[in-house]
Amino acid sequence: MTKDAILIDGFKHFSHTPEQFPENEILEKTAAYLKFMDKRRSIRHFSDKLVPLEILENIIKTASTAPSGANKQPWTFCLIQSPKIKHKIREAAEAEEEKSYAKRMNESWLKDLAPLGTNADKPFLETAPYLIVVFKKPYEIDKNGEKRQNYYVNESVGMACGLLIAAIHNAGLVTLTHTPSPMRFLEQILERPSNERAFLLLPVGYPAKEVYVPGILRKPLEKIYKLY
Repeated sequence: MTKDAILIDGFKHFSHTPEQFPENEILEKTAAYLKFMDKRRSIRHFSDKLVPLEILENIIKTASTAPSGANKQPWTFCLIQSPKIKHKIREAAEAEEEKSYAKRMNESWLKDLAPLGTNADKPFLETAPYLIVVFKKPYEIDKNGEKRQNYYVNESVGMACGLLIAAIHNAGLVTLTHTPSPMRFLEQILERPSNERAFLLLPVGYPAKEVYVPGILRKPLEKIYKLY
């Protein structure tokens, strides 16, 4: 972004020239990025090796570059490294997961989960050096205590989480999208304000020395893509 600016409908807009590449270079870059991202897997086995805090902060700042409805940026990223808080989160998450596996999930759901080898035990919530809890904000509270609407909140926060996961992979770290339901315990444990709702929980760190992942495949292009 340069300092050149014009007024549009009374609001300042700055001149911006996106970086561009020759088509052959674009093809090479997209193929290389596809190959890189295709190596990303959800990991449930973490090392407890510490990761420099600045790396996590850079990852979160990358996630915050996501587009959002009316540029409201309706998200908060809580980074947890406290063993005490991680233990509380694990206890509460496992309590909800036990109820889900025993009562909430129907037979079809449990059958679909079987190849993944998941259960109510979530040791990664304590082993991983960090947890990132993403909160969405359906509305803001201004300095006068009045509510101010946010727009397309789920879409905006979902896009930010996609960038977050990609940035974690780019750093050579691993993660897992964890969504214990309900998740209100996260708001209580972290003492978040009334306008925040837990959206996603991600353990983040280095992989364990020995990691196994389910033998599952991504859908081929013809199953996810239609040219009109």
